[in-house]
Amino acid sequence: MRRRAAKIRKIFPDAKYNEIIVSRFVNRLMNDGKKSVVEKAVYEAFKQIENKLKKQPIDVFKEALENITPKIEVRSRRIGGATYQVPVEVSARRGSALALKWLKNSIENIKSKDLSSKIVVVILESLDNKGWAAKKKEEVFKMAEANKAFAHYKW
Repeated sequence: MRRRAAKIRKIFPDAKYNEIIVSRFVNRLMNDGKKSVVEKAVYEAFKQIENKLKKQPIDVFKEALENITPKIEVRSRRIGGATYQVPVEVSARRGSALALKWLKNSIENIKSKDLSSKIVVVILESLDNKGWAAKKKEEVFKMAEANKAFAHYKW
């Protein structure tokens, strides 16, 4: 038997750009409660992106996130003793959560650089639909395509 759904907490926008998504990104990257360290690195990365591309860093970040946000994923569904991978559409909140998670993983995969330069590399890769996070999105999409036959098991 399932318990009730978790309450969705209110997340406050970040101080500099007044954007909730930046705040969620900082929270996702944070280790051991050291928010100010990550915040500093993210703002530094955004400054580097602005210098490099001569665009608003928040727009670049949002576009990069959009590029790696999945539209469809597979969920396991047990029917009559067999488990099927059923393709389902991803809600906006879940999609952005997955994208942020994949961004964090791809940042962690890069070795021996300071955090801000890792963030810059990963965001620019995602902007061009390259890198680990973009590959992960493709993987999820291919899984959903391969299991299209079970789409009628959606619930």
